[in-house]
Amino acid sequence: MTLQQLKYVIEAANRGSMNEAAKRLFISQPSLSSAIKDLEEELQIVIFERTNKGISLSVEGAEFLGYARQVIEQAELLESRYLGAKPSPQHFSVSTQHYAFAVNAFVHLVREYGQEEYEFALRETKTSEIIEDVKSMRSEIGILYLNDFNSKVIHKLLKSASLEFHSLFTAKPHIFISIHNPLAKQSMVTIDQLHHYPYLSFEQGEYNSFHFSEEILSTLSHPKSIRVNDRATLFNLLIGLNGYTISTGVLSSDLNGNDIIPVPLDCDETIKVGWICHKNIALSKLALTYVEALKQATAN
Repeated sequence: MTLQQLKYVIEAANRGSMNEAAKRLFISQPSLSSAIKDLEEELQIVIFERTNKGISLSVEGAEFLGYARQVIEQAELLESRYLGAKPSPQHFSVSTQHYAFAVNAFVHLVREYGQEEYEFALRETKTSEIIEDVKSMRSEIGILYLNDFNSKVIHKLLKSASLEFHSLFTAKPHIFISIHNPLAKQSMVTIDQLHHYPYLSFEQGEYNSFHFSEEILSTLSHPKSIRVNDRATLFNLLIGLNGYTISTGVLSSDLNGNDIIPVPLDCDETIKVGWICHKNIALSKLALTYVEALKQATAN
């Protein structure tokens, strides 16, 4: 096992493709595949599962990748300290439900650790894809919520993927609405009062089950319902149509302005928001920094 082989595995995992990784490494695709295959045979594990659609990390491969990244990081620190070598571009990815505080934490990370060269990724995506991204180590951290309704299903998926959930905060449900919405001046709203307003929620694709919804009370029927894929569109519709969505109540005026406000929703539910990661893989320095930034962003 060599440092070069570890770098090959890391690049292949980052790209999700042997061909793309080979281009970035300036070697041929057969040479890259052969080097990784030799490593798998030496270690007697399968690092990448190969299909017609490309490659994906196996469970053993995800664990191996975590250690490989630590070894390469330490080796580069030695080279930088004693040989004056230029550090490699930093890599970090997070997959998250549509939360402003996750973006705030990401901004903090980039400002603190962004070098001249880096490749960071922030994926606001579907609940099922968050779990799959962290399982396959496409992302080191995932952010989602649990409540009494979905926790059994989500915990089962996390356990089967060798992932664990770490709580950030618990919140009471709020609605997000435009400051011009007739309900904006109320100290609290009831579900009945929302009946005539368009309900906005995030599309979950083929896993459009109630348990994967980003919004609690997902089993309630809504006479006016619109599904969207991104947060900017949802906020535009909140303003343009006097719609509403249900979330944690945590907003960022720095990122979202002051046209959207949270109003408490009168119900007995609670939302536990947290981050997920692999159980048996130590977090990178960037991941640890991001988690601390998440805690600071949600401290209030």
